[in-house]
Amino acid sequence: MRETPEDLRRLQELLDASLARSTGHLRSIINADRTLTAEQLTRLLTGMCTLALSTVTAKGEPRISGVDGHFLHGTWYFGTARTAAKARHLAARPAVSVAHMRGEEVGVFAHGDAVTLNPEHGEPDPEWPEMLAYFKECYGEDAFRWDEEVVFYRLRPHWMTVFAPDAARLGVA
Repeated sequence: MRETPEDLRRLQELLDASLARSTGHLRSIINADRTLTAEQLTRLLTGMCTLALSTVTAKGEPRISGVDGHFLHGTWYFGTARTAAKARHLAARPAVSVAHMRGEEVGVFAHGDAVTLNPEHGEPDPEWPEMLAYFKECYGEDAFRWDEEVVFYRLRPHWMTVFAPDAARLGVA
């Protein structure tokens, strides 16, 4: 767990506010008995977690693809090749939705904006050195030409919810 108490507080506020302003239908499925707290979520989402990432084309057409997701500091981080279509979509239209699902045992759903950590031209995000060290630890020091081949993002979520019908079964109760 790399979350600070402030990260956990912010995440819990986001989870609570997101569920409170969701539809009645969603709240009938995801309620206090079928969700996780911020602390439980950060204990569960360790290492690489496959995300379904949804972007939008210039014509407004939805596109979905998979990315390696890393849940750190209470939000998702992910990357892609600088030459990927999703990198072009995100540069022009940073609004995204992400989902991480493990069968019917857990689903984490979020909407927000993708913030570029290591832009090709321009100053890197202040978090980039910490995240670069983390990614090199995960993938290996020489896995990529880090600033040339791969672009990384932080999700700035404005909505996030978690479906988890049995926290004990997940080992985070």
